[in-house]
Amino acid sequence: MKKVGIISGIVIALLIIAYGLVGNYFYNYALNAQDEKEFLEGNPHLAESEAVMADVAEAAKLADDDFISRFEPSILKVISNDKLQLNLSGNLFQQEVSSNKWAIVAHGYSGNASHMTRWVRNFYEQGYNVLAPDLRGHGKSEGNYIGMGWHDRKDMLLWINRILDLDPDAEIVLFGISMGGATVMMTSGEELPPNVKVIVEDCGYTSVSDVFIYQLDDLFGLPEFPVIHAANTVTKLRAGYDLYEASAIEQVAKSTTPMLFIHGENDTFVPYEMLFEVYDAANVEKDMLIIPGAGHGDAEKVDPEIYWNTIWGFVGKYIY
Repeated sequence: MKKVGIISGIVIALLIIAYGLVGNYFYNYALNAQDEKEFLEGNPHLAESEAVMADVAEAAKLADDDFISRFEPSILKVISNDKLQLNLSGNLFQQEVSSNKWAIVAHGYSGNASHMTRWVRNFYEQGYNVLAPDLRGHGKSEGNYIGMGWHDRKDMLLWINRILDLDPDAEIVLFGISMGGATVMMTSGEELPPNVKVIVEDCGYTSVSDVFIYQLDDLFGLPEFPVIHAANTVTKLRAGYDLYEASAIEQVAKSTTPMLFIHGENDTFVPYEMLFEVYDAANVEKDMLIIPGAGHGDAEKVDPEIYWNTIWGFVGKYIY
């Protein structure tokens, strides 16, 4: 009996060690901000959409390059209000002529503020002051983990208040793409000041656990249990949040802010079907834009005319 007990103890210890090793591996793979995200390189789900027209793409790139050459952002800073006290950075493009219209544009996973030029430019050309923050663990913002929008939602509240310090009469639109889309959806469920008039999300996911379960199966053919559970244990220890708690659906369901939902019909990185789940969860004034032929993050590139006309038509109902 004693021998059986020893063997059982060894087996349990080995299982615990294996559980921790698996959890730590996948945490580093997906959420450690210092680790290269090699799975993004050459990922077929992130290939440029075939529907992108070369001449349209080139014209937009030239306009972006011209904007960058003409406008140098000022840098805004906030300190996260959690125990980490992270120094967070954002690029501010302020109108030369005073305007109360403001946009906060949030980048995607492994991106940064400089990747948002297309959206910064378009909002700026419509008379908006534009703030493009680096989410925690990205760009010039501190942080050794990726928040996937969950902790970033609290940081967005700080950025909103920072704008109100500059302009108490600000009328604000929140915009985000991919992880940034999830960020603004997660922010929508918080208590927002009335200055936040409208939200636009582009190809955001339903929840962190949902998108990780999908990616785990797609990349490795592995099941949710025990892998995601192991990763969640490590995430709670190392990053301080729960993958299963970080839900855009639940946050959107609490929102009182009008919201536009955008997704490419050919998106297989953040599955297109997730659009309907977040849209159905919203009990606010809302609209939906589906771009046929667009993969992940490519809705604007595939049909910029419909994309921007839909945004201005929806946002224009709430910010004049």
